[in-house]
Amino acid sequence: MPEGFLVVDKPSGITSHDVVARVRKATGVRKVGHAGTLDPMATGVVVVAIGRVTRLIRYIQDLPKEYEAVAAFGIATDSLDADGAVLEREPMDITASDVEAVLPRFRGRIQQLPPMVSALKVGGERLYEIARRGETVEREARPVEVYELELTEFVPGPYPEVGLRVVCGKGTYVRSLADDIAQALGGRAHLTSLRRLRVGSLGLDRAVPGDELGEWEAALISPAEALGDLDRVTVDEAQAAAISNGACFEAGPLAGIPEEVPTAVVDPDGRLLAVYRRQGRTSRPEVVVA
Repeated sequence: MPEGFLVVDKPSGITSHDVVARVRKATGVRKVGHAGTLDPMATGVVVVAIGRVTRLIRYIQDLPKEYEAVAAFGIATDSLDADGAVLEREPMDITASDVEAVLPRFRGRIQQLPPMVSALKVGGERLYEIARRGETVEREARPVEVYELELTEFVPGPYPEVGLRVVCGKGTYVRSLADDIAQALGGRAHLTSLRRLRVGSLGLDRAVPGDELGEWEAALISPAEALGDLDRVTVDEAQAAAISNGACFEAGPLAGIPEEVPTAVVDPDGRLLAVYRRQGRTSRPEVVVA
């Protein structure tokens, strides 16, 4: 049975779950999962795990993500993207310099209110399910990390078109970010396009088109390569046997790994054996794949 990772270039108009269904159909494998949802309107990188390596998805979900976004300032929608219904429309007399001036407020660790149309659960129910009933509930702002944020385009007019490049951490909503930037300038905004360029080091250069999965085997990425952003330790054959059996270590090859940092352990051929984490003096396996 094939196993590994695919970087899929999701087309607009389908969900991340649709991508998973297409990969299942193309590969004939039922055990398939994705490492991070992408909105239906959005395009770009969806990382898909096939087979037993779905257990490794958590390590890819936590990696930084890079996006290209375009927002229409002055127009608010209920979903904060172009798929939503227009709530208000008010021209904004702003310049590129005005946008540049407020961007520093949104870099680093910031508080962000999740949009109503999102998969986040409140009281055991998805927010988008509540929104479909025309209801709104209180949401708590959450800390998110914006590593890089820059203005890439500005088209002036009563409803300026603003292009942004965003590198952010897990749980960041780019559409909320665009609207927050507009609110800092006295208006509102929604995304007209969003493209995810990469998740960690897994980018569009490795992607297979989401509507052309016939060549998926040539694009399959090994678990060791997919976890290339993690710290890594290479062990010899004798140590590999112990690691494949889930051994814990207080000394030896894993004694020096950083504490509380997931570390990929590979054999002399570069094959991923497991992911370990050290707590105190002891390094324990979190996931064994060998």
